[in-house]
Amino acid sequence: MTTLHITVGDREQLREDALQFVQTVEIDDLDEEDGKVTLQFGTYGDLVDNLTPLRLELIQAVAEHAPDSMREAARLTDRDVSDVHSDLKQLETLGILELGEGGPGGAMQPVVPFDRIEMHIDYPLVDDVDGDETPVNA
Repeated sequence: MTTLHITVGDREQLREDALQFVQTVEIDDLDEEDGKVTLQFGTYGDLVDNLTPLRLELIQAVAEHAPDSMREAARLTDRDVSDVHSDLKQLETLGILELGEGGPGGAMQPVVPFDRIEMHIDYPLVDDVDGDETPVNA
């Protein structure tokens, strides 16, 4: 299994990283680090809206218990099936988990293909207009 890296911030840096990755693939010079899976949110608000505490709990329950169906995932988290269904579909859209057929009676079976999530949040408190300037109160 692999680690899902979740970041927030600089979309331009993500674009540059993606271009560098494509160039690396073209010259067939990949190493283990290049294969990492990254999910980037544009803002902290996007992260909070998409990865709520309930969704993080659901991800962990699916990873730990490998439920056979959405209904079982709802039971594991003591939540309403329709709410869990909605959350699982959103998490699938984000690429955090997969919904495959194979559960009892053709039920959709949630699977988390990661054994770890690492989050990096760059949350600047002050706009850095010019890094050479001395702070006013220094």
